[in-house]
Amino acid sequence: MLYNFLFPLADDFAIFNLFRYLTFRTGGAIMTALLISFILGPSVIRWLKSKQHRGQPIRDDGPQTHIVTKQGTPTMGGFLILIALTIGTLLWADLSNIYVWIVLLVTLGFGAIGFADDYLKVSRHNTVGVPGKLKLILEIAIAGIAGYFIMKVSNPDIASVLTIPFLKNALLDLGWFYLPFAIIVTVGAGNAVNLTDGLDGLAIVPVMIAAASFGLITYLVGNAVFSGYLQIQHVPGTGELTVFCGALIGASLGFLWFNAPPAMVFMGDTGSLAMGGALGSISLVTRHEIVLAIIGGLFVLETVSVIVQVASFKLTGKRVFRMAPLHHHYEQKGWAEPTIVIRFWIIAVILALIGLASLKLR
Repeated sequence: MLYNFLFPLADDFAIFNLFRYLTFRTGGAIMTALLISFILGPSVIRWLKSKQHRGQPIRDDGPQTHIVTKQGTPTMGGFLILIALTIGTLLWADLSNIYVWIVLLVTLGFGAIGFADDYLKVSRHNTVGVPGKLKLILEIAIAGIAGYFIMKVSNPDIASVLTIPFLKNALLDLGWFYLPFAIIVTVGAGNAVNLTDGLDGLAIVPVMIAAASFGLITYLVGNAVFSGYLQIQHVPGTGELTVFCGALIGASLGFLWFNAPPAMVFMGDTGSLAMGGALGSISLVTRHEIVLAIIGGLFVLETVSVIVQVASFKLTGKRVFRMAPLHHHYEQKGWAEPTIVIRFWIIAVILALIGLASLKLR
């Protein structure tokens, strides 16, 4: 909004030249989202507490320590993230860029599904929210529409292309199979972040790490000079998503202030689904879906642990882990919550560095 209003004035007023620079607007988006989180956070948390007298419902089959330590903490804090993210993006991004709208609408769409799920849980005082099949159908519909438009507005030469990391000029044209692939990536990313959100601060920091990584990727992929030097696929227009990633970093950092142990608020599905959907759709636009699986490898590990646990129990009647997702396994082994969270953050940083290294190694 600020960009679209002030950019035309740059030719007449030198001070507005700053709005020509993507880096300046990304910094503006970070600070705007961060300040909005700080300012609105206490009010939003008080409002959520007033509406949720019992806080987030705690699963009976989860770690028993959660019943004592987390009972009464309000959920749906992702609403704060979405407010800060949306305002930061709308203020500093070029709103004529179609990719900005696609990613933003996927984020808000997944956030709305999560909000409905959280609302039903707290209103019924149990862990049953939106029926799983309905939830999945809605996610698939949003992801399918987004995937279709990403293919539609992209250069026909790369509309259905999958980039292979670590290999130079390795492109795989999926044809129309790219659409179901796009759905799997977006829905999978949303639910993977959702599964990781189980301990104070556990999911939000890896999300920030992934957002920072993709902020760099969108900047490089959207720049013809840098993408040519690194020999990565150039996708015109994606640079503007750097501003979105900046707003996501600022909003997440502001939320972490209130979500740090012991958490004053949980993000709930409102936040986890939205942020996962955002990362998934950004990876589609930049054609770095496999790189997302590396950078977001922590989310992948958490998801795989659940799949392995369920499959093993159904096939053999035995559990591989003491409890799934993976972070609960280590809780059951006696690891302190801060120890699990910080060690998982370290893993997230390592995986992000490997993912970014794959850009140069091609």
